Amino acid sequence: MPFDSNDSATNRITTLSSWTETLVRTDLEEKLEQLRKSLRPGQRDLADWKGGQMAISAVPGAGKSHSLSVAAAIAIARYQLHARKQLVIVTYTRSAAASIKDKIKQQLKELQLPQTGFSVQTLHGLALNIANRHPELSGLNLDTATLITPNSTHRIVRACVEQWMNTAPRRYQILLEGVQFDGEEAERLRRHSVLRTEVLPNLAHTVIREAKSSGLSPEALAEISQQTNDDYQILAIAAGLYQQYERLMRSRDLIDYDDMILAALRVLENESIRQIWQNQVFAVFEDEAQDSSPLQEKLISILAADPSNPNTPPNLVRVGDPNQAINSTFTPADPLYFNWFCTTCQMQGNLATMDRAGRSNQRIIDAANFVLEWVNNTWRSKDNQSQQQELQNSEYVLHRRYINQKNSESKNSYVAQKIEFPFREQKIYPVDAGDPQKSANPKAKGLGLEIYTPEDIYETVTLIQKRVIRLLTEDSQRNAAILVRENRQGRFLAEQLMDSLRQHNIKVYEVGESDRFSQIPEEILKLLQFIDRPHSPDNLKAALEILERRDLIAAQDLNALATYPEQFLYPSPLDLPQKPQVAQARRYCCNLLRARLELPHYQLIPFLGMTLKYTGSELATVQKLSERVHQQIVGNSSLKTAIAALNEIVSSERFEAVEEETDDRYTSQGQLTIITMHKAKGLDWDYVFIPFLHEDVIPGKPWVPTSSKFLGNFTLAEVARAQIRTAVHAQYLDPDSLPPIPQPLEAWEEAGKLKKAEEFRLLYVAMTRAKRLLWMSAETKAPFRWNTFRGDRVSNLQDKTPCPILSALMRQFPESVVKIGF
Repeated sequence: MPFDSNDSATNRITTLSSWTETLVRTDLEEKLEQLRKSLRPGQRDLADWKGGQMAISAVPGAGKSHSLSVAAAIAIARYQLHARKQLVIVTYTRSAAASIKDKIKQQLKELQLPQTGFSVQTLHGLALNIANRHPELSGLNLDTATLITPNSTHRIVRACVEQWMNTAPRRYQILLEGVQFDGEEAERLRRHSVLRTEVLPNLAHTVIREAKSSGLSPEALAEISQQTNDDYQILAIAAGLYQQYERLMRSRDLIDYDDMILAALRVLENESIRQIWQNQVFAVFEDEAQDSSPLQEKLISILAADPSNPNTPPNLVRVGDPNQAINSTFTPADPLYFNWFCTTCQMQGNLATMDRAGRSNQRIIDAANFVLEWVNNTWRSKDNQSQQQELQNSEYVLHRRYINQKNSESKNSYVAQKIEFPFREQKIYPVDAGDPQKSANPKAKGLGLEIYTPEDIYETVTLIQKRVIRLLTEDSQRNAAILVRENRQGRFLAEQLMDSLRQHNIKVYEVGESDRFSQIPEEILKLLQFIDRPHSPDNLKAALEILERRDLIAAQDLNALATYPEQFLYPSPLDLPQKPQVAQARRYCCNLLRARLELPHYQLIPFLGMTLKYTGSELATVQKLSERVHQQIVGNSSLKTAIAALNEIVSSERFEAVEEETDDRYTSQGQLTIITMHKAKGLDWDYVFIPFLHEDVIPGKPWVPTSSKFLGNFTLAEVARAQIRTAVHAQYLDPDSLPPIPQPLEAWEEAGKLKKAEEFRLLYVAMTRAKRLLWMSAETKAPFRWNTFRGDRVSNLQDKTPCPILSALMRQFPESVVKIGF
């Protein structure tokens, strides 16, 4: 047979290509193995994921985002993902999404792989993408629709309240009468103001978010309301408000963030379209899973399913920390859902715990672990036998359902997690020797954990001031933060510390100040509306609320002042003398009205900025706002047109405030950041100060405003939230294992437990922000209420009881208690 040189050359090229591919693949596997070994125990479980459902429960500082990006890069490389078959990573903020995306790109670059095969999006961005691709199925026209983020004062919420009142006069009358009513006209008008401007808007806002994020329609909520028989029929009222809200949203072509998720789910109800999307998705990785709502979990579970094998578990990896769930009492996010998912995966052998953390020193870790154990043990001892029996019965039913149905088509988890406890029982451990993280578990500064009991809040300011100056002067490369529970605490500290620290070249950044910028257009609008129509009770009350919020007038019953505007603004000689705080409020309002007579309308906006004592960037924002308004009314300039233009700006929600330029504004070197505990989540500092730890602040207790006590010893919004959650939990659990929907007082008690549990988790999150020093204090004397306290005036301070957690820490770590003056 003659020798064929062309065939031989082809074979040699094919063989060489095969060898090269094998070498490249071997080199890649070696790199992937090195990358895997760079992870800690627990993190490696995520990198070893081979498909199906998996839960990762991580402790604070465990490196969730880093390990998620490494696991994503390994999955992209091993499964050779590409643009038409992608790994989808979802998270909750755009900044977090951008950070994770950059980390994955860097990992792929180091692996010498194309930076493709994945997408990182927020959950709402993912939903909007799906809805926008199929407008005929989603029902959303994004070219004309306007996205809004309504709160209890939003015009849509107020409008739905007004329309409900007109359509349900009998139910409204029952609310007006409350638990007792003598028919007095002034009291009737006061109650009318409270219901219209406070109670019903809060109820509508709470219920709409809670029900909508849980997948409940107004009709479904109305059906649930038939299971209750309280005097007010709170859920029936809530369903009516929800129905009016949805009708108004459609009529005005508005959407909210939940509408995006619902629209995406409507698209995915179409089988052919659903399969197209599922074929493009290899798997879904979710970060911060403890903050998911039921609707969001449903969306990613559908996308992660295999269309060719619908009975198999979805390729879904969820990473989170239920002990850092700190939003469940004011958002629909509930740590129960992620706990349930963890328990389901545990039963299937697919639960991993990231319990090694390199952020904090050992003393801070010990303190955080102690808080977790102490709170759960306290919870156990209080609930004792009856609760434990209910828990055992619940676990038995749920475990039985899991055994019987684990091979069924249902993807639901069947819970054995002890849901009554505030914390999931997982300890933080320091990293192992040789960990690649630089400065892991750093050396403690001072005692590492220091607990103080100053005489009053002013002594606390002095102690913090001296300590911050010493710490940041010794090493300007470090940073520090004061974590507060309330914005007013932060404002007080900023006022007290700003000048003295600046003298030592230490920048003080109060985060609450920048957050207040977004309120400026709405505040100016409400004051202009009052100036234009001062005899409107609504306009007067809105103006008084702003003056009170800005600490310009004393806190008081504003409904009583707004009931008769003429009598408040222009009292006659026959009227009783006004109390000092009422007279102060009247003077401010009269000064505003006088300004309309003495100033041209185009100078009113800057005048209002000065009246509200705006400073720095706030004044720059006011100037920008004033220029924007007058550009829109050129040729037709008047107070009426200025109000109309400003109303359009506020309604569009597209005005951006002027903020100072900052790099890494929260954690800059040599800076003291003053920030609330909620906003501190996800951040860390070398030195963390947590002052004002009193029992009435943490855990505090549910509070019924004095103005609405005519309805009873509960708030309608919190009662409705607890009732809705009970109903929603029945979708996940065996209904026979759940109690009936609670009555108002029972629901109010349940709301108190939820708040207490979340406040303890919030303090746990705050403590775990510290790296080298955790400084905590409970003052002997502090304000009765921070929302009525003004630190620039002489105020009476009252004796306070320390937060129970701080008292327990002092007993457990007596060596960390610092005696002042020694």
